[in-house]
Amino acid sequence: MRQFKGEVGVVARADGSALFEMGNTRVIAAVYGPREVQNKGQQVNNKEALVRCEYRMAEFSTGDRRRKPKGDRRSTEISLVIRQTMEASILTHLMPRSQIDIFVQVLQADGGTRSACINAATLALADAGIPMRDIVTSCSAGYLCSTPLLDLNYVEDSAGGPDVTVGILAKMDKVTLLQMDAKLPMDTFENVMGLAIEGCKAIATHIREKIEPEGSLVQRLTPEVPKSWCNRAVRLFSIVFLVLGVYLKEKDIN
Repeated sequence: MRQFKGEVGVVARADGSALFEMGNTRVIAAVYGPREVQNKGQQVNNKEALVRCEYRMAEFSTGDRRRKPKGDRRSTEISLVIRQTMEASILTHLMPRSQIDIFVQVLQADGGTRSACINAATLALADAGIPMRDIVTSCSAGYLCSTPLLDLNYVEDSAGGPDVTVGILAKMDKVTLLQMDAKLPMDTFENVMGLAIEGCKAIATHIREKIEPEGSLVQRLTPEVPKSWCNRAVRLFSIVFLVLGVYLKEKDIN
């Protein structure tokens, strides 16, 4: 498995942000919210928060310098995958009538961009203090030259072998994402799937070290109160005031 690392707080004006690297693949994610829904027509269920996601690749992220149109099919597909994966983790029912925006951009691509985006988004959501059932982590694995490989780079991914992208809720041991680009025999699939899950669990351990009070990057505002706890308390009060404001506004209209 390639070397990986994450860093939080990289975008000053975002509610939560993170930079995640997997080998030579580098992804930045920023989270805004929860805040009042901007387009009421997009929210289907008023009892849950609306989660939106936008995925983009920087024009300088690959050797191909051709300009990619905004909203192309691949970007739309990956945006949907990230959103659905994050929705499986976020406790949206605790933030009714609000929206959470996740922006993900690939700065450098060398395979495994989808997994890196999910890991960056998870770290950014945790940095923003968004309540979650568990952290979501993702990793890919493939089968090349009769050998299972973990966390494929661009050269390995382009060799034509089948690969699997997996996302899991590590503590709950629940799969939230499974994508394959080719068929595999059942015994081979089980080996590749197990390899990808082990990669996910290794990344989950690394992310927890970043976001838990004992993590190396967590700074304390006082000797007794961790900064992450303060962020979560501020976010909770923001949610309460947001819901109360929407309720009072609707009450005045009626």
